[in-house]
Amino acid sequence: MSRPAPPTLAEIRSWPATVSVPEAARALGCSKSHLHDLIRRGESPVKTLSFPNRHVVITAHLIRVLSGEEDEAA
Repeated sequence: MSRPAPPTLAEIRSWPATVSVPEAARALGCSKSHLHDLIRRGESPVKTLSFPNRHVVITAHLIRVLSGEEDEAA
């Protein structure tokens, strides 16, 4: 079974304000477990919001990273 193609930047621009870690990982071209590990270590390339049982990725920051406007989360 083939992996779905990553979303285009135009598609990501239409996403809601926050997205799940698996969706963001697909856009970044990495696995969800890898992105979860980066978030836990404080090394995520995108800004996240943390809740007791989950994290969500801020779509606007994901767009900036993918556009090359920002190299790492501040």
